[in-house]
Amino acid sequence: MSINLDLDGAYLPSFNQTFSHLNYNFKKNFVLIGSAHNLREIRIKERQKVKEIFLSSLFKNNGNFLGLNKFNLLSNYSKKDVIALGGISKDNIKLINLTKSIGFAGISYFK
Repeated sequence: MSINLDLDGAYLPSFNQTFSHLNYNFKKNFVLIGSAHNLREIRIKERQKVKEIFLSSLFKNNGNFLGLNKFNLLSNYSKKDVIALGGISKDNIKLINLTKSIGFAGISYFK
């Protein structure tokens, strides 16, 4: 769909574990990004050839909660750039400096 719409990239959510997109020819600066919650999903995203991985959930206390230590531990297992996701607010944003994240993403932060 991204190719047909002449987009500059695509997002592969953690539940997308297929490799069919590797059969397509993308334009030169096409960027694939993906999300992961654990080491297994990180490895899948690497094999899917994503450029960056959204790793979650950093602060949001849900079933995928990582916290700072586990977030950094998982970040060390990949050479891909990692972006923090999940529960980021004005109260905890400075804590992202303690991670190996190159940035952050979130909905609640921008509300």
